[in-house]
Amino acid sequence: MAKVLTVNLAHPRPNPDKGLLLTGIDKRPTAEPVEVRAPGPKQGGLGSGLVGDVLGDTDNHGGESQAVYAYAREDLDDWARTLGRDLSNGQFGENLTTSGVDVTGALIGERWQIGDEVVLEVAVPRIPCRTFAGWLAEHQWIKTFTKAAIPGAYLRVQTPGKVRAGDRLTVLDRPEHDVTIGLVFRALTLEPELLPQLLVADALPEETKERARRRTGFQLDD
Repeated sequence: MAKVLTVNLAHPRPNPDKGLLLTGIDKRPTAEPVEVRAPGPKQGGLGSGLVGDVLGDTDNHGGESQAVYAYAREDLDDWARTLGRDLSNGQFGENLTTSGVDVTGALIGERWQIGDEVVLEVAVPRIPCRTFAGWLAEHQWIKTFTKAAIPGAYLRVQTPGKVRAGDRLTVLDRPEHDVTIGLVFRALTLEPELLPQLLVADALPEETKERARRRTGFQLDD
């Protein structure tokens, strides 16, 4: 059965990469139910989709299409073996550590029900940043993470409510296209030639679709 193993909230700490700015990368499991709501726009909105969570860099994180970040425990376990170290739930900065669902293979626009109330929509992959690299403290981490192309998924909030550890995760529906989180990540990082393939995914953020349109126009002009 697919489920949420833990719900993880930030323990804010100074961000060494950005002066005195705090970072919320240090996320730890909570035993309490957590309210999930649509946070509004990236600039001027509420930041995270989880009440009680903290985002340090709201210029680049948060907003409707990055409301909730999910990462699979199975993928954390693979990384733990690769890196030769323990990785706790929340260690990648994820809000939801999941089990039994292929997060990288999730389709853009796929909808997940969490527990009895919350419905989330798969929106876009996580792109690694220097804060993430500094937190993991692994040599050339951004390069390693990007090459592996197992990014985890950001999700939009379709129906608000409360989530808690152990909640069942049900895939309600999947769109007919084949644009997965993994494909989008590869297109946005090392394989930009894949960008035109993303345009069939209506649920992609507009900025991502615009990038794909520009690439398509460039190819047609050739």
